[in-house]
Amino acid sequence: MTRHFRRRRRPRRLVAGTVVATFALVVGGALGTVLFDEPPASVQASGSPQVAVAATQEPSPTPTPQAATFTIVATGDVLPHTPVNASARTADGGYDFSDLLAGADPWVSGADLALCHMEVPVTPAGEQASGYPRFAALPQIVGDLAEQGWDGCSTASNHSVDRGFAGVEATLDTFDAAGLGHTGTARTAAEAALPQLYRLERAGRTLTVAHISAAYGTNGLPVPAEQPWSVNLIDTAAIVQQATAARAAGADLVVVSLHAGVEYTTTLTDQQVQVTHDLAASGAVDLVIGHHAHVPQAIERLDGGPDGAGLWVAYGLGNYVSNQDASCCSPATSNGILMTATVVQEPGAPAHVTGVEWSATTVDTADHHHVHVLEDVAGGVGTLSAATVADRLAAVRSVVGTDAPERTTPPTPTGPPPVVVPREETPVPTATAPSVPTSPDSASPDA
Repeated sequence: MTRHFRRRRRPRRLVAGTVVATFALVVGGALGTVLFDEPPASVQASGSPQVAVAATQEPSPTPTPQAATFTIVATGDVLPHTPVNASARTADGGYDFSDLLAGADPWVSGADLALCHMEVPVTPAGEQASGYPRFAALPQIVGDLAEQGWDGCSTASNHSVDRGFAGVEATLDTFDAAGLGHTGTARTAAEAALPQLYRLERAGRTLTVAHISAAYGTNGLPVPAEQPWSVNLIDTAAIVQQATAARAAGADLVVVSLHAGVEYTTTLTDQQVQVTHDLAASGAVDLVIGHHAHVPQAIERLDGGPDGAGLWVAYGLGNYVSNQDASCCSPATSNGILMTATVVQEPGAPAHVTGVEWSATTVDTADHHHVHVLEDVAGGVGTLSAATVADRLAAVRSVVGTDAPERTTPPTPTGPPPVVVPREETPVPTATAPSVPTSPDSASPDA
């Protein structure tokens, strides 16, 4: 199968030991030139060193501090049903999801920080991948998400314990191996209490984004009794505590992913509205990204937020890749949203989300589950006619609302890729991890 060309991001993780060693080699090499090279001819000839007098230079002017700007791109559910896996099957019997996802390549690689949502656990060693009702994803999809340019995913969902604690471990181990960040599920109690941190170098300074994730419940499956912290369940007070601790430790921005609502409907639940408004009132959270409904939902700017600057909420980003469509669920399950948030930090001031834009996506389930950004395929693509593309775009427009404008071109990176800070190395005070859901809403299982 022909692979689409995609830009591979530079390594995201910066290991402290590597930096120190590199610094030592560079500095040591320079000092070696000064201390150990043969002296200049004049010294050799006279037998005594000559003192060089440096020319007097005017000091360089101090650069004027500039605003630091970056984008965060987020997407809907990564939900690899069995037919999606079949579309990713290669001639040699392996699996490659890259071609399925390629339609969104410019939008993902153009993001400064790209955050996805992994709806299901990765298959534990020795077990087989599976679809509905108890999912287990092929590990290859994680590597292909990283290759496309995603920096990390939220992992708290109603399917988090579909394969028990072994599935939680397999998921996070696979993410670590791919260099992807993760938040929402955990292998230890300490890890559960920590956000995922991403560090971006912009305008000569380091900006830190903390990412937190929680879900309404686990489809009635019990969270492992010996690991009650393995899945973050929605507890507003605990989320605020974790966000506040991250800010106190230096996070410039806090993003929260909420897995809540009722599937296949654009109507918001009381829980979605209450939790997001409470987060806005807390002043501790900058951006909320919603999942679970599998259909696009409204995007709103709420009053409150840090410094009263407002809180942007995308209640539901629909599906990124799945086998859901009108034949099983709702026509809107074919669609999703790429949300682009712009973050600005003026010199000496806090960072703020200054605006949110959206772009509609869709999955052509009849054409090997290829993902497309609808704006890019207005003339039709695969089995989707121009009229079908227009209808799907109109459907997304009708529910998103008017607070956030539509974005029609991919973002462009404003600097180097972020550094993913391993959660076990996160230098922030731990906060109590959520342990029980707050007023969970009933929801049907994924098809």
